[in-house]
Amino acid sequence: MTYEEIFEKSKEHILSQAPEGLEGHLAVQVNIIGEGQGAFYIELLNGKVYVEPYEYYDRDCIFIITAEDFLAICEGTLDPVAAFTKGKLKIDGSIDKALEFSKIVENAKKIAKTSEPKSETKSTAKSEPKTRKK
Repeated sequence: MTYEEIFEKSKEHILSQAPEGLEGHLAVQVNIIGEGQGAFYIELLNGKVYVEPYEYYDRDCIFIITAEDFLAICEGTLDPVAAFTKGKLKIDGSIDKALEFSKIVENAKKIAKTSEPKSETKSTAKSEPKTRKK
């Protein structure tokens, strides 16, 4: 996967799950290592989210991570704290701001899950057991 593909996919996930109404400032630079290496930043500023393909020198912290692991965090299949404790995510800078960012990610995932259409899930679940019984 190229850097451009990684950036676009990350930006899409982040902006689609960005919580609304956040006040204050939080800036995280993401340094992708390995395949598709490069840097981009995520900034939360007074209720708006920005994701741009540059290094950001006024950042609170830097995440150093592979593209695969960062995309897994964005998709909700890898917990950021677990990634850190397993050594998949290295943090340079403010650990407090990194934890704040992980809380925002967790809240965004919860909001995304609660806004998913429930009727589709229920109808699928109901039709599967009937098919199996026949």
